[in-house]
Amino acid sequence: MTTIFHNPACGTSRNTLAMIRNSGEEPTVIEYLQHPPSREQLAKMIKDAGLTVREAIRQKGTPYAELGLDKLSLTDDQLLNAMLAHPILINRPFVVTTNGTRLCRPSELVLDILSNPQQGTFTKEDGEVVVNAEGQRVAPAQ
Repeated sequence: MTTIFHNPACGTSRNTLAMIRNSGEEPTVIEYLQHPPSREQLAKMIKDAGLTVREAIRQKGTPYAELGLDKLSLTDDQLLNAMLAHPILINRPFVVTTNGTRLCRPSELVLDILSNPQQGTFTKEDGEVVVNAEGQRVAPAQ
């Protein structure tokens, strides 16, 4: 079973969701701005993704600076409190599968944790081809 913590206004999140569906799976979609994860769930996702709490905070388009979250003296607990009080601070999309948890930035990181192969070509919203017609990952253009 796959769960995506999704923001439909985010292109990266939309691309990630579409790649999950391109594998033939319909994930559980949690729009985390309306239904944020619990503190325990958020901390576990961050840890399982191999990130620090600070690495999981979104700065762009959030109250990050206004809240003074750039202060390196803040503890993980203080940062988690801010993320729970302002879910827009949770970077996205987090995807949880039986094969692992990833913060899918870029969106194609989801391919590393999906159980099923891609069912055919996948092109991101910006036109970048990520998966070819045979369902194989395409190396990014240099």
